[in-house]
Amino acid sequence: MASVYSVSEVNSYIKHMFEQDFVLNNVYVKGEVSNCKYHTSGHIYFTLKDQGGVMACVMFAGNRRGLNFKLEEGLKVTAFGTVNVYERDGKYQLYVREVKMDGQGDLYKRFELLKAELLEMGMFDASYKKPIPKYASKVGIVTAKTGAAIQDIINVSTRRNPHVQLFLYPALVQGVDAAPSIVAGIKALDELGLDVIIVGRGGGSLEDLWAFNEEIVARAIFACNTPVISAVGHETDTTIADYVADMRAPTPSAAAELAVFDYSVYLAEVNGYLELLTKTMKNKYRATKDLLNQYALRVKHMSPSNRIMIKRQEIDDVLNRMSDRMKLKLERKRHELALKVNRLEGLSPLNKLKSGYSYVSLEGGSTLKSIRQVNPGDNIDIFLLDGRVNAKVNNCVDKYELIK
Repeated sequence: MASVYSVSEVNSYIKHMFEQDFVLNNVYVKGEVSNCKYHTSGHIYFTLKDQGGVMACVMFAGNRRGLNFKLEEGLKVTAFGTVNVYERDGKYQLYVREVKMDGQGDLYKRFELLKAELLEMGMFDASYKKPIPKYASKVGIVTAKTGAAIQDIINVSTRRNPHVQLFLYPALVQGVDAAPSIVAGIKALDELGLDVIIVGRGGGSLEDLWAFNEEIVARAIFACNTPVISAVGHETDTTIADYVADMRAPTPSAAAELAVFDYSVYLAEVNGYLELLTKTMKNKYRATKDLLNQYALRVKHMSPSNRIMIKRQEIDDVLNRMSDRMKLKLERKRHELALKVNRLEGLSPLNKLKSGYSYVSLEGGSTLKSIRQVNPGDNIDIFLLDGRVNAKVNNCVDKYELIK
């Protein structure tokens, strides 16, 4: 019986054969870059291809120091390195130590030519970009009916807002018939009066994404009346559709985030506006009520009846002041009169008469003040407190003689 070897033994033997081959240890390989991936570790994984085949390549992070340009889809390069076997998978690949630019691939040239042409026509100009509605309720999707892209869009949309309606046009997104299919999808959804349309697919090589670099797709997006979000490939992939679209999303999931508003945030905003509106209305009601009360007071103050009442009060106040002043003046006059009465009483002849004095007058009624006014034999009247005495003068004696 022939010898039986394990898979690992066979892979190890083949790897040893590759290592013993001088040509494969230091080889230059020319081809077009495809499926280029920059890993987070710093390694670069890509494929070199030509018309007859493909070769897997890896460039480890330690060998990137001499790479002075970015590897991109469609670039024609010459890679120097070692061809060896990756034992675990049993596949050979080129372990690249150096890469030199060898020119640009045909697809990349077509991409740059169409990009320059459409740019000159103004199809990338920001003035033609339509705004994406903030609260879209109907979202159209042009992509394959199977695959990660549509599932990501559905999952994100359902999570953010289960009330949004999604309209899928199952288009071909790869191959020779992809571009016409995408154009048909854009036109069909544009006629439905939707709020926004997502056009895209998952990642891939430049060839895989080429349908989104076709001029007919670019013109269909530019002519679409509905705002269009492009979501083609991964974040590092850029297509002509991204430049023409109203907004570019790095991934289909990100496109769903941009197109579908978060319903919970929306409810919170609505509740906040409702609280603000209620507070504003209450404040407005209080202010209006206070203003009406002020107007009511002013109307009441300016009403004829109120004016009459005020005037009556003013008249009463004047009358009260007049009465008070009259009473005060009368009291002063009474006081003055009492003083004068006291003075008159002090000068009254009656008071003198009460003290035993008498009042003497001549027959003519004039007051007798001196003995020279009478002569013996004249009649005089003597007034006492309780009456009058008629008398005749017998003798007149001078006061000096009385003193003697």
